[in-house]
Amino acid sequence: MAELSKAAKGHRANRLLSAMQPDDYARLEPLLETVDLPRGKVIYESGEIVRYAYFPLDAVVSLVAVMEDGDLVEMAVFGREALFGLVSAYISRESLGRYVVQLPGTASRIGAEAFRSIADESPTLRDLLQLYVEALLGQTFYTVACNAVHSVDARCCRWILSTRDRIDQDTLPLTHEFLAEMLGVQRSTVSIVLRTLQTAGLITQSRGFITVMDRAGLEDASCECYQIIRRNFERLLPKTYTRD
Repeated sequence: MAELSKAAKGHRANRLLSAMQPDDYARLEPLLETVDLPRGKVIYESGEIVRYAYFPLDAVVSLVAVMEDGDLVEMAVFGREALFGLVSAYISRESLGRYVVQLPGTASRIGAEAFRSIADESPTLRDLLQLYVEALLGQTFYTVACNAVHSVDARCCRWILSTRDRIDQDTLPLTHEFLAEMLGVQRSTVSIVLRTLQTAGLITQSRGFITVMDRAGLEDASCECYQIIRRNFERLLPKTYTRD
């Protein structure tokens, strides 16, 4: 079981919880607990029973598909704009893939059955969750398309930008190894891409960290998927994805 965070932030640091109607949040709040999510922690493996839904506060979590040869393919990312375990809590109760912590932090979690029961009784909460599912599906579909047709350079820029949006910090605790896994390429390929971005003045690198130096330049170097996903969240769930 995850350990309770000693420095737990308020649950409404998660922007989806913050967007809920007061009555809906009041029903959920007594059932929420704040847990620590260390880097690299696997929360669920594919096919594992989902017992909790998680609302990240300052952590970032990826849903990845694990291939037979051990290769990973990222399917979705969850930060403070999101929750995960929602679809499984409603349908199969089984994890759709491996949920692994990208960036360490905390999350609020609630028992999946209790969450489903409250949502079933509240039209306003169901409406909010349906908007979120639409935004999540849009993110997932564009991630699949992006992986298929866009260059590693553009996808890397998109990944750095979306991670920066989720934590509101220019310095990101990212290693070449982790980026390579999420992008589905060799570590050497990521090293070349990041060196190119640094030479262009868009980022700087230090051991285990990447710092965004020129956000506008990164956006120009990224593919259109970054802006499409961001705009889709802002259209459906204003001020959840970012408040820049």
